[in-house]
Amino acid sequence: MKKILIGVIAASSLAFASSSLVQEAKNAGLKPIPQSQSELLKLIDNPKNPITKVKVKLGEKLYFDPRLSKSGLISCNTCHNLSEGGDDGVSAAIGHKWRKNPHHLNSPTVYNAVFFEKQFWDGRAADLEEQAQGPIQAAPEMAATPEHVVKTVTSIPQYVKCFKKAYGDDVKITFKLVADTIASFERTLVTPSRYDAFLNGHKNALTKAEKEGLKTFIQVGCVSCHNGIALGGGMSPFNIAAKYKYDNVGDFKGDKNGMVKVPTLRNITQTAPYFHNGEIWSLKDAVKEMARVQLGKKLSEKQADSIVTFLKALDGKKPHMMTPMLPASTEKTPKPLN
Repeated sequence: MKKILIGVIAASSLAFASSSLVQEAKNAGLKPIPQSQSELLKLIDNPKNPITKVKVKLGEKLYFDPRLSKSGLISCNTCHNLSEGGDDGVSAAIGHKWRKNPHHLNSPTVYNAVFFEKQFWDGRAADLEEQAQGPIQAAPEMAATPEHVVKTVTSIPQYVKCFKKAYGDDVKITFKLVADTIASFERTLVTPSRYDAFLNGHKNALTKAEKEGLKTFIQVGCVSCHNGIALGGGMSPFNIAAKYKYDNVGDFKGDKNGMVKVPTLRNITQTAPYFHNGEIWSLKDAVKEMARVQLGKKLSEKQADSIVTFLKALDGKKPHMMTPMLPASTEKTPKPLN
């Protein structure tokens, strides 16, 4: 009987500790991806560009279609590879004519980007619809013109048919509509994790070590920037307490006020290299450098290891998908240009 009582008391203590940690996390500004699909849809939908299954399916094809680029070789998926972390795994994005991004900017992940307050490292786009227009037209990226995109899509009867199915027979296919359709697909790229299950009340979703890591993450002050559903995605000053040791790589210094978009920590184990210029490859090193630069703290090895243990619990379940089969080009489809 005594052993049973001890076991009950221990279990109750663990449950209380978990509940207390959940509350501490929420008080610190951390939020889970909702379990309810209806609640999730409210968060990811855009009233100006409502999500429908037909639009998402069409957006997926366009996301993977390299013919939208000037060279006919680069698609959205080139720099935001959905087979891995939603990025490209190199320090600086590679675009048209195999050139590195001239500012030495690293491709951020597209997974969970719907939860970001701003898009692009300098936060210049308010949402995914606006963001989707940028890389297609950017000379160092897909290097296309709006006219090229519209001509490509309208030259392919199957695409025209899909647009009519998604938007009605009277639809006028514009560059903006193509970008909006891609954004509809991107809005569904959400990856719930065990961390979300924990914050949603499943006390055993995280291990003891991961819970300790979450505590350390909060207590050290990481949540001051990495908060909300995305654990990032807002704008923050950079080089607050010290100068980033690779600050001279590339010329990016943030927006006009020196603000930089905070990268999401979701699936962070899959999105190396880290920082805006992709100069740090070790997650532990990135954690220690961020603490030094932004918080003015030198983390102990134990603290850094504990935070990394927690960050691994942010690896989420990705939407199941297969590479879409794209409709055939026609004689009217623009030819690739160097």
